[in-house]
Amino acid sequence: MSGPTRSARSIFDENFPWVFRYVDRMIGDAAVAADIAQETFVRLYRRREPPDDLRAWLATVAHNLVRDDRRRQARRARLLAARAPEHTMADPPPDPDARIGDADEGQAVRRALAALSEREQRLLLLRSEGLSYRELGLILGLNEASVGTLLARARAAFQEALRAP
Repeated sequence: MSGPTRSARSIFDENFPWVFRYVDRMIGDAAVAADIAQETFVRLYRRREPPDDLRAWLATVAHNLVRDDRRRQARRARLLAARAPEHTMADPPPDPDARIGDADEGQAVRRALAALSEREQRLLLLRSEGLSYRELGLILGLNEASVGTLLARARAAFQEALRAP
């Protein structure tokens, strides 16, 4: 293996696991998370110059790809809903209380995360991946000195959302 290839491989091996976990925690679909994490590294590979802060760059690109995927999914859902036939008495819509897996802890965590602001979500998820306050400040455009306070508030809001019915 040549030098640059080995370097790219080591960067991938060191960073893919946390990028994948970050994306998976945001969307809850491992297959889509793997695709998005891989696309993040494809974009890194295509760059001519390495980013100044690799972890911050990877987190930002992964987040933007998740946002794009959510927009695509919402657009697809709108298009499918516009084409869906109306329900008849013989075919009533499913009962919302019949949802499967509501008690699943992963779903409860995702619901609690969804109740938070985007900044709070990103703070908690990126911090859980071990990013420093400096890196969090860079990624989210925050003063490093305020990251601790904002993180504490995000944790409190998450705990409150987790306890909510």
